[in-house]
Amino acid sequence: MPSKAASNSSLRMGERPSFSLKAAATFGLLFLNLPLAFILLYAFSTDDRSFTFPPPGLTLKWFAVAWERDDIWQALWLSVRVALTGTAIALVLGTLASAAMFRFRFFGKEAITLLILLPIALPGIVTGISLRSAFGFVDMPFSYWTIVLGHATFCIVVVYNNVIARLRRSSPALIEASMDLGANSFQTFRHVILPNIATALLAGGMLAFALSFDEVIVTTFTAGQQQTIPIWILGQLLRPRERPVTNVVAVFVILVTMLPILGAYWLTRDTHDASGSGK
Repeated sequence: MPSKAASNSSLRMGERPSFSLKAAATFGLLFLNLPLAFILLYAFSTDDRSFTFPPPGLTLKWFAVAWERDDIWQALWLSVRVALTGTAIALVLGTLASAAMFRFRFFGKEAITLLILLPIALPGIVTGISLRSAFGFVDMPFSYWTIVLGHATFCIVVVYNNVIARLRRSSPALIEASMDLGANSFQTFRHVILPNIATALLAGGMLAFALSFDEVIVTTFTAGQQQTIPIWILGQLLRPRERPVTNVVAVFVILVTMLPILGAYWLTRDTHDASGSGK
């Protein structure tokens, strides 16, 4: 028979939320998302110099102007290439690191775990300065690959977190049974491990792509004269001209980063310990 405390707890769980709780939740949602609504609104503004509210008028012409800007397309293509390559590197290295940390026990394991997680725990400016110093030490010129390597440092952590959490939820007996039945290491990975971590890999890849696509601080230290979409937006804000065009590009960045994050949430919504921390 359930205890009285358990019965009271279940009754409390079924109660309707109070007005103060609803108001606090509404305030939190507005605080987080209202600025995004203003960006969307000003992308349609006819005023190209100031952010007056309400806007004097609404127009679609800035979307056409943004579509015809070659500098926007170049920055967009660079961001997409960097995000895809950085995500691919993170998927390989993050999966290998998580498999090793899950499978083996050795002296200093906790210290190595800390080192793996350190790039995403440190402030971005510290990571950027250290990468810039490392590239300078090996005399590596700033290029597409310096941006990719900079982004891969924190993208690996995102993939690692998702995969290690999924591995901890899987049974080691499956691997042992596969080996006992005559499967080699590659067959075990392909037919047993990979299907179990597939959604974690996909979710980690989506989060890594989203983080890489809108990264600003690390990119500032590793890009040199190149411009990704976030760097382009930052430059436009420092020297404002045609502000609605900047807002149009910002809306596009919001959509590109929001969709992978929602997809990753949907894929891992039934896992309570799969984490995908971001910078």
